[in-house]
Amino acid sequence: MSCPECRAEFLVAFSCQRRGLCPSCAAKRGALFGAFLAEEVVEDVGHCLWTFTIPKMLRVFFRHHRELLGGLCRAGWEVVRELMAAALGDPSFRPGMVAVVQTHGDRLDWHPHVHAIATRGGWDAEGGFVPMPFVSTTAAERLFRHKVITLLRDEELLTEERIELLLSWRHSGFSAHNAVTVPPGDRDGIERLARYLLRAPVSLERLRVDPRTRSIHYRPKGAHPRHAESTFEVTEFLARLLQHVPEPRLHQVRYYGFYSNVARARRAEGEADREVIPGPEATEPGAAERRRLRRSWAQMIRRIYEVDPLTCTECGSKMRILAFLLDPPVVRKILDHLDKRPDRTRAPPAAAFVATAASR
Repeated sequence: MSCPECRAEFLVAFSCQRRGLCPSCAAKRGALFGAFLAEEVVEDVGHCLWTFTIPKMLRVFFRHHRELLGGLCRAGWEVVRELMAAALGDPSFRPGMVAVVQTHGDRLDWHPHVHAIATRGGWDAEGGFVPMPFVSTTAAERLFRHKVITLLRDEELLTEERIELLLSWRHSGFSAHNAVTVPPGDRDGIERLARYLLRAPVSLERLRVDPRTRSIHYRPKGAHPRHAESTFEVTEFLARLLQHVPEPRLHQVRYYGFYSNVARARRAEGEADREVIPGPEATEPGAAERRRLRRSWAQMIRRIYEVDPLTCTECGSKMRILAFLLDPPVVRKILDHLDKRPDRTRAPPAAAFVATAASR
């Protein structure tokens, strides 16, 4: 892109569209997902982030039977729903939940766990929202343990002896956490949680490559720089990374209860029957228009980098798109030329990904 006023230039990389690993593509998916949740899924009620984890002994089953990751999500949903329904004595009580299974730990180890955005309350049979600010995490942990053990036993992956061993542990290895909350009306908070749910397994900020020893150093999240890093050989690091590539045709995001696809479709049909056709003076964009704006390229850049790529950073004029560069040698030549410019102060956004794509 080029500014017609001051002749400033700006490069923006294409998305590599790789499945599950690229931090840039994950940021784009997270921005899309967050906008979709905030605008079309969640209601204006309080929410919290539920996190369910399982002990190390059981994680290997979900590595070799990845179709069970959906059952792990389902177990988390049933725990939240059943505890709320039991507290109110209403079997028809329905909270709303959006759940995602993450498989990576801080050191890229195999660590399947459930993150879910759930309502702090739910809807009764009459359609009224009933708030419930507290759900016992101790009861949730025990119920989640029961459901996961039952899931693996039904799949004939756990023997009765192994189940007795798990139940005899003083510290079960299971956990349930729901301390992170979002108040009603906080759409930005929902979007931040949505991006957290779909974040990439690897962080480039915590990654360091040593070309001398041909090793890769990876720092755990939140660790002090002086703390010991995990050191991997290249092949070992790739093996750890590739195990987190999602299986094809398996859902990564699951919607339950009041936020399920069926429930939202029924509400949309009812709203469409009551909708009044807007007049020519209406200026509020409709749902289709909001979806189009949300998915536009410039809108994604604004959400991710918090800068408008179509506005010149030097003079504020409207930028003009000059060309789409698809030939790798041409891309490489332009990047090499920009690297030699003496007045260059920073790299263009995602230039590293352009260079990577050009080298392939």
